Amino acid sequence: MIESMKNVSSKAIWVILLIILFFLLSCASKQKVKIGSRDGEFYFYRGVTSYEKGQYDQAISDFIKALEINPRLAVAFYNRGLAYEKKAQHDQAISDFTKALEINPRYEEAYYNRGIVYGKKGQLDQVISDFTKALEINPKLSVAFYNRGTAYGKKGQYDQAISDFTKALEINPRYAEAYYSRGVAYYFKREYGKSWKDIGEAQSLGYQIDPKFLDQLRKASGRQN
Repeated sequence: MIESMKNVSSKAIWVILLIILFFLLSCASKQKVKIGSRDGEFYFYRGVTSYEKGQYDQAISDFIKALEINPRLAVAFYNRGLAYEKKAQHDQAISDFTKALEINPRYEEAYYNRGIVYGKKGQLDQVISDFTKALEINPKLSVAFYNRGTAYGKKGQYDQAISDFTKALEINPRYAEAYYSRGVAYYFKREYGKSWKDIGEAQSLGYQIDPKFLDQLRKASGRQN
């Protein structure tokens, strides 16, 4: 009886191990980009490697070749957009992020990075729209709240900016830049006590405060710190 129990236990262990192995293989297959051919995979992954090495022209060339093989490959449009962004070719980057989103409307990273590029072009309404869409997909993306808040601040909509910086801090309480930017927004609302408090929080987290802003805050509030 004892021997048979050992055999059952051994079989159960093997079944569990096989289940775990199947799960790991399944996860790995989901992570692999489906190109449609070995040549497509070669060009795509070489493009990723070139991008990581800072070889943006080579990366763009490889993503073009991968897209010739599979023109519905959203991730290739996305990565080519990143390479164009690095080359400051903003219109091309926006075009590629848009194509990625046409294929995959829930591509969070494409919305986020397109919002970044729109910001570099000063198109604040598009910035706000893209970060809003990214947050609809991932409401825990603190950096999207922060960047949307920055866009609201540039438009002079300080209440909306403060709200977004606050949400970013609820997700990441050590987000020093969010404390600083919220402090600046409070400054423009002439809520100097709140501004000083946030500036102090940012400093405690190691953030270097712009000396010119500190001088302006001191003069406006009538206090030194």
